[in-house]
Amino acid sequence: MQSLWQSGVLDPQGPVGAAERLILLNATAIMLAIIVPVIVLTIGIAWWFRAGNTRARYLPDWEYSGPVELVVWSIPALVVMFLGGIAWVGSHDLDPSRPLAGETKPLDIQVVSLDWKWLFIYPEQGIASVNHLVVPAGTPLRFAITSSGVMNSFFVPQLGSQIYAMSGMATRLHLQADRPGTYPGLSAQFSGAGFSDMRFVVEAMVPDQFAAWLARTQGTGETLDIASYGRLGRPGLVDKPVVFGSVAPGVFESAIRNAIR
Repeated sequence: MQSLWQSGVLDPQGPVGAAERLILLNATAIMLAIIVPVIVLTIGIAWWFRAGNTRARYLPDWEYSGPVELVVWSIPALVVMFLGGIAWVGSHDLDPSRPLAGETKPLDIQVVSLDWKWLFIYPEQGIASVNHLVVPAGTPLRFAITSSGVMNSFFVPQLGSQIYAMSGMATRLHLQADRPGTYPGLSAQFSGAGFSDMRFVVEAMVPDQFAAWLARTQGTGETLDIASYGRLGRPGLVDKPVVFGSVAPGVFESAIRNAIR
């Protein structure tokens, strides 16, 4: 079983997660450059001006020093500039809707958050799954994410970029798993009684294994159509992942419009 360290944002398994961890570490280092000296100076001043130190000079009428003012204002200003620069560059480079660079064609995946489960539709392959997202490692993933009702949040910590799923619209997200493995995903937005169990698994496979999984899945199980989606959308949990061997046209578009009840 993976530890929290091995399954969280500090153990990235994709380019987005790695870039976000770098931003986190850089921001932490910049802030520690202020926090650590302040702690040291606080302890040092308290020790130097202790009651038993006769060498300490007490200056009750001292009120201004140009060098002190320069330090007091310039260092925080530099911190704000550095942190602001990191946030500015990172927010543009890691824009969720910005495609990832790569030589491989992106895999389109449509995601619907339900009460309390996740539906994944592969529109080009004509299949779907519940609470089990299978992807090829090293391939950019292009998500379109919506919600069947209340706002929810799609998050795979090791791949990065938590983003909201909202009814009536499709948010865009680009991720990638660099290497084969199993990565936990979850809902990061409270959405009702089954929220705590609203989890899924991302299974990244080598391309040949992914192609074999597609071949096994296509044509097996029932068809995801308006009727089966309506049953799936009823509040409740699923005991194990479910697959649909075929998908009727327009299911995801109808889910966006909330036309399925």
